[in-house]
Amino acid sequence: MPEHLTSAAAPAPSDPAAPAARPVPGGAGPVVGFDLDMTLIDSRPGIGAAYRVLAAETGVPIDVDLVVSRLGPPLETELACWFPAEQVPAAARYREVYPTTAIAPSLALPGAAAALEAVRAHGGRSLVVTAKNEEHARLHLDHLGFRADLVVGSLWAEAKGGALRAQGATVYVGDHVGDVRGARAAGAFSVAVATGGCTPDELRTAGADLVLPDLTAFPAWLAEFAR
Repeated sequence: MPEHLTSAAAPAPSDPAAPAARPVPGGAGPVVGFDLDMTLIDSRPGIGAAYRVLAAETGVPIDVDLVVSRLGPPLETELACWFPAEQVPAAARYREVYPTTAIAPSLALPGAAAALEAVRAHGGRSLVVTAKNEEHARLHLDHLGFRADLVVGSLWAEAKGGALRAQGATVYVGDHVGDVRGARAAGAFSVAVATGGCTPDELRTAGADLVLPDLTAFPAWLAEFAR
């Protein structure tokens, strides 16, 4: 289970190490980006189910428990751990079985719906920027009744920074050190949640400005940040 801890204090606005919140044109509220897997949703049951189908079809033994303990990087990165390079494209059969095996078992993480709603309550926009492909990300959001103003898929780590910056994101929320790097690349405030495979210390070392146990504390923090 993820390690939980007391929320760290956000850096004061005068702290030069903290990225400044960029104003949104027109005086609108904050633009907040969210990662998907293990930030908004617990996709371990669904991803595990899809990998079990892939293992059964290909005859390749896959340690599914190990796979779901380290979610974050792109699919091809994980597949390369189990299949020779020339078989990785073919193993993307995973994507074909994903909609029927991985969506229904995946669950909302604590505070996820309220976190998205908090952004709207402050007149802001919520973005989902994820390494998962956009089609599957939207299926997850629709299944759980989550609303986001924009979904951008197939981006990992620093590559997320471009999409976040293009949308004027002031905050990016994720569970992985790669998400912290994406926030830093965008010049956004990095909020990390300890609901994934990275420990709070790993997230802080990577440069997270704030580490929360999960998203339940996010609305109260956002209310202070958005003042």
